[in-house]
Amino acid sequence: MILVFDSYAWIEYFAGTSKGSIVKELIVTADLIYTPSVVLLEIANKYSREGFDKDTIRGRLRIIREMSIIDPIRDDVLLLLKDAQKILNQNMKRLKIKRKPSMIDYYLLALAKNISAKIVTGDEHFKGLNLVIYLEEEQQVK
Repeated sequence: MILVFDSYAWIEYFAGTSKGSIVKELIVTADLIYTPSVVLLEIANKYSREGFDKDTIRGRLRIIREMSIIDPIRDDVLLLLKDAQKILNQNMKRLKIKRKPSMIDYYLLALAKNISAKIVTGDEHFKGLNLVIYLEEEQQVK
């Protein structure tokens, strides 16, 4: 199984939550894990805003680099953004979510489609989509 981890998945993993336990199981069972480079930006930014020290942030980024393939922004994926936007925007309307998906959300979906992977997330914009392992409290890895 090929997986794409978003910021949500890594943050839950490092927080040691019940959702993080699911992520930990997925890490063990995955064939490949991809983390888009833009996810590192999101994670570093979140931890900086929350007052984490530089060594902790650096350590967590190192762990992500060791456990996954850091995927650079690629033209072939960027060319799939329009379709990803359409899918996520329709899902947003279906779920009656007021906040639009981020550009990174669109990129995650485009990357997953491009490499035939599943996205690991708890971001509500992805709930119910086929290419997603949606992190919920009461869940076990299949």
